[in-house]
Parts: sequence; structure tokens; C-alpha cells
Amino acid sequence: MKQVVKRHTVCDTWPGKGPARVISGWLIYVFLCVSLSVLAADQTNAVPTQPLSLSDALNIALEHNPSIQKARKDLEANEGVVLQTRAIALPRLQIGGDYAARQPSAVEQPPLPIPGFTFGNDQSWQSGVRLVQSIYEGGRMVASVRAAKLMRQAAMLNYQTSLANAVLDVELAYYAVLLAAEQITVQEASVKLLEQELLDTRRRLEAGTVPRYNVLRAEVELANARPKLIRARNLFRISKNNLANQLGLDVPQHAPEDIPLVLSDKLTPEPLEIDLPTALNEALVRRPELGALRKSGAVLKENLVSARAGYKPSLQAFGGYEAKNSIFSTDLDRVLHGWMAGVQLSWDLFDGGSTRGRVIEANANLGRNAVEQENTRRQIELEVRTAVSVFIEAKEVLESQKKVLEAADETLRLATARSDAGTGTQLDVLGAQTALTDARTTQALALHEYAAARARLRRAVGANLPTNAQ
Repeated sequence: MKQVVKRHTVCDTWPGKGPARVISGWLIYVFLCVSLSVLAADQTNAVPTQPLSLSDALNIALEHNPSIQKARKDLEANEGVVLQTRAIALPRLQIGGDYAARQPSAVEQPPLPIPGFTFGNDQSWQSGVRLVQSIYEGGRMVASVRAAKLMRQAAMLNYQTSLANAVLDVELAYYAVLLAAEQITVQEASVKLLEQELLDTRRRLEAGTVPRYNVLRAEVELANARPKLIRARNLFRISKNNLANQLGLDVPQHAPEDIPLVLSDKLTPEPLEIDLPTALNEALVRRPELGALRKSGAVLKENLVSARAGYKPSLQAFGGYEAKNSIFSTDLDRVLHGWMAGVQLSWDLFDGGSTRGRVIEANANLGRNAVEQENTRRQIELEVRTAVSVFIEAKEVLESQKKVLEAADETLRLATARSDAGTGTQLDVLGAQTALTDARTTQALALHEYAAARARLRRAVGANLPTNAQ
């Protein structure tokens, strides 16, 4: 007979019965559930235990990167500004009331007393509710509605700018870790070759075929190679911490200096075919910075309309219900109430130059925005031209390194064979080993520079935004 074991979690356990036991059980139950929820929440941005791909890193950054989180808060704050901007076009519902008590000598009375009739009293109150709707504000209402829509669009484009910058920073940090790991591999291989050379040279010294000078030379070369390996490992640790910071991960204070962050991707030259005119056109259309400035310029045009509205009259309609005590009775419970409606018109024929000042300010801001748009356009074109040039350089350098490793490996093999046969020198072997290490280092740098240049080019043309953020 198969035994079935039912598993329970803490939050699935029901407290025992009995008043005191139920209360204490529920307190423990709630405390444990809340504690587990907090712990689970804290683990959401912990250092991943599984190998991390670039796409996984970007997904984590979208949730926890500090720059992206700040940009989201800026987006929320702008929504509040949008609500304030369009509020002028919406009706206002007001409720109010007051109560006043006066000294009897301050209450005006008729010159001749009238039996059974009073006028005015030393206490009064009134209350009411009123709905006020602007009918005409000199064009300010329509401008505010349009400005609110444009501000929301500009805020989204600014958010996309922050998102694109954060994505580039994460990509570069990820590639830096891959480069550091590759440099460790290169330096470890170099140290291993030099250790083997030192071991072979010592054997030959014991056999009497080489002088002690060769052993000392091999020891010096090995000693010179080890600091490079130490620096590569330190750079690897620093690069991983930098990537964790870009991802918004919480690294515990007790964690070792070499945090257990493992990457699964490799530095591979992903192809990218693009020409300069196409890149420039794409950038001017897709870059969110330029789009945000255009929307801001449209907002400033609406602000100019709102500023000029100060020269025009303002008309509102209102309606409501009010209640107050009668002035012909000392009884506060005698209430007069009813509906009321009307319109009100106001026009500042002279406001001390306030409207003129707002118009001048709005015109200046609009002109400044035009200058910023033109300058940003030139800066974007410069970024694209620079990014394309750097990408071409990285691509050409990478192409030039395709056959270098094979030649360096073959050179070392031939130098070692000649040394073993007695026709070559130790200097030839050490030189070939150095050349092989340089070739491996150059290839790793070329792969990294290609990946970084590709990422920067995609950012320059506005093509690195996540699909759901466009």
C-alpha cells in the first residue's frame, strides 16, 4: 500500500480552538505569514543563483534598476501635473458655511421700533453647495486640455530616454564582466604555459643541456605574468559588483568580495548591417529625447495661449443650494433655503503688467525650446556618426583577428619543436608564448569592443528600447 504524505505550508495551517488558543494562534499565524511575505519580497532582488543571460539581466533591471525606478516616479509625478493642468476645464463643486456672533450693540436696528418685528440679530449662519463651471477663459481651457495630453506624451518619452540609457548601462556592464572573465582565461593559460616552460627548463638544467640563465629567465617571465592574472581576477570581481549595482540587486554585507554571479552568455559577434544615412534617419525619428523636446515645444505653445488669455474676460456659470437663518428672527432654527443659479463675468482691464510678463516668459521659453531641439538634433547626428565610425572600427579589428590566433598557436608549436630539437632558443619560445597571449588578449578586447560598439550604435539610433516600452 502506497503511503501518501500531504505537505503543508505555514500559511495553510489553521490555529487550534479555544478563545485564548485561537487568539494566540492567529497572532502567530499572521506574524509568520507576514514575515514570510517580507522575506519573499526581499529575495526578489537578491543575487541570482542560476546563470544569468543578458535578456534575464535586462528583465531584472526593468524591475529594480534605480534609474528606471526613479524615472517611473517622475512619470507618476508628471501625471499629477497633468491633472492640475486640465483642471481648469472641469467643473468645481464647492461646499461652505459660516457662523458669526456679534455684540448686540453692533447689530443695526430700525430707527423706530415696530411691535412684534425684529430686524437683525447678534448670531447668524449660512451654508451651501455650489457647482461652478467655466464657460469662457479666453482660450485657456482648450489650451489646458491639449497641454495635458502633450505633457503626458512628453513624460512617456522622457521615461523611455531613461529606460534606453539604463539598458545601455546594463549591456555595457554585462559585457565588461564577460571581458574580465575572458581575460582571466587568457592570463591563466599564459601562466600555465610559462609554468610548463619553467618545468621543462629545470629538467634540461638537470640534464646539463641548458645554463642556469635559462631557468632564471623562465622564472622572471612567470613572475611577470602572475600580477596580470591577479589584476584580471580583481577586475572580474569589480565588474560583477558593478553589474549587480546596475541591476539593482541587494548584495548582503556578509557576501564575499567575489559575489556568486554567473553569466551564461558569451562575447559573440552578433551581425549588424547598417549604413550612415539610414542610421541618421532612424535616429531622428526614433530617439525619445528629440520626441520629448518636440512635445514640450507643443506644450509651450499652449502655455503661450494660456498666457494671452489674461487679456480676455472670464465667464463662469454656477448653480447650487443654500440655507441660512432669517435676519428677521432671533430664532436660529428658522431656516431659509432654496436653489440658486447664475453667471459671473470678470475682466482685468489692468493687472499691473502680470499678463504681459507671462506672455514674454512664454515666448522666451518657446524660443529656448526651439534652440534646444536644434542643438539636440545636431548632438544626435554627432552621436550616430561617432557610433557608426566606432562600430566600423571594431568590426574591422575583429575581422583582422580571425587568423591571428591560429598563426600564434602554430608559431608557439614550431618554436617549442625547434627548442626540443636543439635548433631553437628559449627566447624564441618565450617570444611565441608572449605573442600568443597578446593575440588572445587582443581578440577578447576586439570581441568586447564590437559588442559595446554595437550596443552604443543601437542606443544612438534609438533601437535598444524593450518592445513593451515603445
